[in-house]
Amino acid sequence: MRTSDQLMQEFVLPNYGRYNVWPVRGEGPYVWDRDGKKYLDFAGGVAVCPLGHCPPTVVKALTEQANTLIHVSNWYCIDKQAELARILVEECVGIAGKCFFCNSGAEANEGLLKLARKYGQQTGGRYEIITFTGSFHGRTFGAMTATAQEKIHGGFGPLPPGFVYSPFNDIAALEAAITDKTVAILLEPIQGESGVNAVTPEFLRAAQRLCREKDLLLLLDEVQCGFGRAGEMAGWRSIIPGDEIQPDGISWAKAIGSGFPLGSFWVNDRRDLSKTLGPGTHGTTYGGSPLACAVGIATLHTILDEHLCDNAKTRGAAIAAAACTWNHVLIKEVRQLGLFIGFELNAEAIAAKSGGKLPSIFLAQQLLDAGMMVTPAGPNVVRWLSPLNITAAHADEGLAIFKSVLDQLA
Repeated sequence: MRTSDQLMQEFVLPNYGRYNVWPVRGEGPYVWDRDGKKYLDFAGGVAVCPLGHCPPTVVKALTEQANTLIHVSNWYCIDKQAELARILVEECVGIAGKCFFCNSGAEANEGLLKLARKYGQQTGGRYEIITFTGSFHGRTFGAMTATAQEKIHGGFGPLPPGFVYSPFNDIAALEAAITDKTVAILLEPIQGESGVNAVTPEFLRAAQRLCREKDLLLLLDEVQCGFGRAGEMAGWRSIIPGDEIQPDGISWAKAIGSGFPLGSFWVNDRRDLSKTLGPGTHGTTYGGSPLACAVGIATLHTILDEHLCDNAKTRGAAIAAAACTWNHVLIKEVRQLGLFIGFELNAEAIAAKSGGKLPSIFLAQQLLDAGMMVTPAGPNVVRWLSPLNITAAHADEGLAIFKSVLDQLA
């Protein structure tokens, strides 16, 4: 009989640079591999597991719904979809609007891109969408092209036209990028893949001002920073609290489903924008199924009912403060909003040990060996994306492992 290693090599496309770890069981902030080794999981499936592994409320909702109704077509009305949309609008965004459900962050962003293009055709034939250096919006063609990173584009041209890239957090450059063809600005309030880089309040305010002055759509990609990751249900409110920022569209995925494939985008009711994508303009086979929405409802209710945004703020601030007291030679900077934490590494100091590997990938491997999962973010940053419900003891455990590995490499 062939081993799992042999089956993986023979039958699975080798498009990931995988670590040789085979997780088989998870509970809370821990996973165990096939050899029985235990890991503290502060990668969380890349921000997908806000309640840790196999949270009881989600498992209960999943199994009960699976025994009731798994899937029906969106030709029919789905009660769980209606309830999840209500929670998103009333309890997460707090601004009147409507939701569409899909399966992933890339699909959610594709929906926003189509919304912008449709709105542009209705308002003078505009089609250009401005995105920003360091962004990441997904791997489908539209989302990939919106991602302003050449390494994502390489080998896939010609890419769809209509995207303009501007430096992140540069107000003057953004103003200069707007033309009579521009219809929307798409940005992540906190860029995750490039290293936990937050938009400045000044830049976010300027983006909204320009959108209002020039009739552009302000679109926020909250696929990674939403639902408590940065300490607020709406990620942009970790940058500017309250209702000063009023986006026209928001994309979500990752944490909304606790690991079950689920994505969504929200459209503001302002200017009847939610009517832009009418019948026949957009759709999906699987999005918003009863099973997916039951999981989403359980996930969001748990985050809200257990006040996990507050826990994220408290634990995240304590972790960042503790790490900063180390003044470690291998850490250049700590960037933290809630439990969205990026450790920028001193690349030169770690290079002598890395054997030519990128510092972030090398350190992630060293941490795996020590029993801790983290996520690389660009060449020089590792992200901590722990469950939102970690305790002080979990945080201390992570800090102890992290510092021990850094000390060994210093």
